[in-house]
Amino acid sequence: MGVTTTTGTISGTGKTLPFLTHLIWGRWFSLFASFLVMAGAGATYLFGVYSKEIKSSLGYDQTTLNLLGFFKDLGANVGVPSGLVAEVTPTWFVLLLGSGLNFCGYFMIWLAVTNRISKPKVWQMCLYICIGANSQNFANTGALVTSVSNFPESRGVVLGLLKGFTGLSGAIMTQIYLAVYGNDSKSLILLIAWLPAAISVVFVYTIRKISLVRQANELRMFYQFLYVSVFLALFIMAMTIAQNLATFSTTAYAGSASVVIFLLFVPLFISIKEELNVWRQNNQQPVSIPEVKIDNMIDQHHEHIEQESTNVTNRKSTDGSHKTSCFANVFLNKPERGEDYSILQALLSTDMLILFVSTFCGLGTSLTAVDNMGQIGESLGYPAKTIKTFVSLVSIWNYFGRIFAGFVSEILLAKYKFPRPLMFSLVLFLSCVGLLMIAFPIPGSVYVASIIIGFSFGAQLPLIFAIISELFGLKYYSTLFNCGQLGSPLGTYILNVMVTGPLYDREAKKELARKGLTRAAVKELVCMGSHCYRLSFIILACVCCFGGLASLILVVRTREFYNGDIYKKFRYGVQPKTPAEPHK
Repeated sequence: MGVTTTTGTISGTGKTLPFLTHLIWGRWFSLFASFLVMAGAGATYLFGVYSKEIKSSLGYDQTTLNLLGFFKDLGANVGVPSGLVAEVTPTWFVLLLGSGLNFCGYFMIWLAVTNRISKPKVWQMCLYICIGANSQNFANTGALVTSVSNFPESRGVVLGLLKGFTGLSGAIMTQIYLAVYGNDSKSLILLIAWLPAAISVVFVYTIRKISLVRQANELRMFYQFLYVSVFLALFIMAMTIAQNLATFSTTAYAGSASVVIFLLFVPLFISIKEELNVWRQNNQQPVSIPEVKIDNMIDQHHEHIEQESTNVTNRKSTDGSHKTSCFANVFLNKPERGEDYSILQALLSTDMLILFVSTFCGLGTSLTAVDNMGQIGESLGYPAKTIKTFVSLVSIWNYFGRIFAGFVSEILLAKYKFPRPLMFSLVLFLSCVGLLMIAFPIPGSVYVASIIIGFSFGAQLPLIFAIISELFGLKYYSTLFNCGQLGSPLGTYILNVMVTGPLYDREAKKELARKGLTRAAVKELVCMGSHCYRLSFIILACVCCFGGLASLILVVRTREFYNGDIYKKFRYGVQPKTPAEPHK
């Protein structure tokens, strides 16, 4: 049986190529490399740890710090450039470009915070953090989109796993920086600069699209990866709690980080075992067996659709109908849900508009909460070590949310036709609870709130990405999934920079006035008390609830689509077309 790569078909792999070459060019090793790249792509979630260093060393108020947070989220979520680059360049170029942006952006921030360069202007710091955060999109596009193309029928599971490793990224890098640099938040910025960039460079040529026959044990493999990642998350959570309760030595931190790194490489052993089985099967079956390639099935399906479209057009011409205009193709004559939309057809559809509103509300409120977690803990009087625990809990439960959204939504969809948009609505309503717990805090409630917000935030991304791939097809997925996040930075700017930051500063200035001081009398503007974030988080909870209600509209619109077999073309090739639901 042949093995197809991007360079062609290699017949008789077991006879003509050594196993090491077979492994490196294999689909499972590519997935393992994607895990590592995604594990380094979540540096943006550590902003709550090192933002205090930026605020104190550069003398910023909360509004200015939240402006930096907005540009971080802007860079992290405006992934259209990476999607367009991926349309015309190979995956290795996308990953290399992302690694360069990551290093340049965060390294400049580290130089500024450690006073190795003169104090940058605010717009320069905004540019640095935007560039560094934007590298995350290149990692997503290079690793995530490629893996979804390699495993199209298991896309929910793949999205959950890969985004889960991104969710764990903050907690993983926290353990590594504690072992390498000690409790020095400034050095964390340096680690963020070089480590993700190095990972992308090492695995730059192993991550690519590979067309292979679907394996019978594919889902079992994904569950093995799941068990490893869950154990990794539980271990990091245990270490985080232990480090908060006790004082760790340098050796203890090094031991904890070593276990984390070992667990990160366990999927490599699983991949080697599976590729070895494939290699042995190829040796035992020298007779060439015709392959049914997913890419070919999709191409045939496209040809089938195009032929039917041509027939429809010819019939219209025979009947004396007018020719279809470009305007009609974009706004009226759209494909059925699940078929391949053009970029304009998808972006100008009602479904995408609803998703935009929902992501504006959901991701916008969640990112605002995550970015302010450090200052929330400070305002409520928690020590610095506990504040790091909040950030780590957000990161860990971010992971569990992504895994839950990926695996559980796939199981519920396959067995019960439970639509993903409905799960997305439920996740947004859950997020409202966490936001209200910060607005009205009680002793220990921030721990629970960080878990709820982290979980719901993590669950949103795999659901959004999976919904986009299911409704609008995979042909332009690298661009469309990045477009699906565009509501997030806009929501963050309005909710974080224009609402949360000014309301916090207003409360802090009131405290100064009660003490008979002015803003010029203090370098850092700090508010202490539960009132600092009360009004802003009440507003955030209302906005998030509105997003959940908006996504229920999408549930109603897509109920017939999700009641059908949405993955049939990936299993059976070209299928006879059935009457489609009305699509506006």
